[in-house]
Amino acid sequence: MSKTLAFEEPIVRLREKIKELEEFTETNTVDLSEEIGTLKTRLASLEADIYGNMEPWDRVQVARHPERPTTLDYINELFEDFMQLHGDRAFGDDAAIVGGIASFEDTPITIIGHQRGKDTKENVKRNFGMPHPEGYRKALRLMKQAEKFGRPIICFIDTKGAYPGKAAEERGQSEAIARNLVEMAGLTVPVISIVIGEGGSGGALALGVANHIHMLEHSTYSVISPEGAASILWKDSSLAKQAAEAMKITAPHLKEMGIIDEIIPEVLGGAHRDLQAQASYMRDVIRVSMEKLGTLDGEGLVDDRYNKFRQMGVFSG
Repeated sequence: MSKTLAFEEPIVRLREKIKELEEFTETNTVDLSEEIGTLKTRLASLEADIYGNMEPWDRVQVARHPERPTTLDYINELFEDFMQLHGDRAFGDDAAIVGGIASFEDTPITIIGHQRGKDTKENVKRNFGMPHPEGYRKALRLMKQAEKFGRPIICFIDTKGAYPGKAAEERGQSEAIARNLVEMAGLTVPVISIVIGEGGSGGALALGVANHIHMLEHSTYSVISPEGAASILWKDSSLAKQAAEAMKITAPHLKEMGIIDEIIPEVLGGAHRDLQAQASYMRDVIRVSMEKLGTLDGEGLVDDRYNKFRQMGVFSG
């Protein structure tokens, strides 16, 4: 059974009530179909109300849902003939970033994305989706390879941030992220980035210098987590909910400010409810982006990316 988030509890209670009545009807001669129908109508209305009016903190909780689909889940649904490539050719392989080559509707592409685990063992292996510098150097190696062979690049963003440990700093974490930002800005092939979960800090930005940036409806994208912002601003991480509201980190806010291009709708309740349906929504957006960017040459793609980031943000005097 899927983990229930706090704001979903009224929905769960009503579902349980419907299930109880259905089981009672099956084991007894009493006809409760009318009552069950009424409750199902009420359930549909309640779901539409709750999921249609989610607060920023609610979206943060959905973005962090342990069952939320990962990069590899979407790769399996969206692409064909995926061949994963490993290593940065300098230090080692980082399991927190996966990448390789595949086909999208018969078009050869390069895919790169953050990868977190589904359980404790896998999370330890993948460092909870927080890459070391070799992960970003692997990503850059694959990007430059894609540029050499003229393949579009699709990046999936889903990380709390780059790993802040001593070993990562010793191996040049900041330089690796900065290098990605610089090199991505000048790539002469189409770059599409999609935030599929948490997009946190420079660890997310290192895969986010794209021609088109899209976000799943309940994902987040920010330079810091709500807890981190609350700790800095108010010296109290328990005020993360207020920080999430103030930071404007959800897809609707970022769309309004021109940070992202498209909001990809999620299935009712979040992407973890129906991976196949969610992948279908994403496929349509990727197809449109590929078609639009396919009309630009290398210089045009670089100019498009430059102008995009120059125009970001909303300012008031």
